[in-house]
Amino acid sequence: MPGYYRRGQHYALAGQYDKAITDFGEVIRLNPKHAGALNDRCWVRAIKGDLNNALKDCNQALAIAPNYADALDSRGFTNLKLGMLPRAIADYDAALDRDPKRATSLYGRGIAKSRNGDIDGGKKDIDAAKAIQASIADEFAGYGIQQR
Repeated sequence: MPGYYRRGQHYALAGQYDKAITDFGEVIRLNPKHAGALNDRCWVRAIKGDLNNALKDCNQALAIAPNYADALDSRGFTNLKLGMLPRAIADYDAALDRDPKRATSLYGRGIAKSRNGDIDGGKKDIDAAKAIQASIADEFAGYGIQQR
């Protein structure tokens, strides 16, 4: 099982999302309570636009590990892509409570705040994310999320 998980992560980072989903699915089949594989499959599915299934995976990961910052971040990303801005902000807030320097959560929350009308709060979060990871805007643009 660890081989499928590591290989799935490798595929995900390489942009081979279908292969990653297959490997994470195999991990989950072998161990349905593997929160890491559920989270990673959520993230990959969200990138691909399979948002309802992504949300199910994130919710399942969080049912197993309620304080899992990665899964909160992934669900925030999924909710952001779904246009569920208050939910995205709440998920990102929870992730940042556990890891205040998480650039993806800061950036995602900044985009969600801006789209929800909090332009100043959004800019503050986006600037903080860029200070931590200069390439964060490019990373999110690759996932289909751009600052407006």
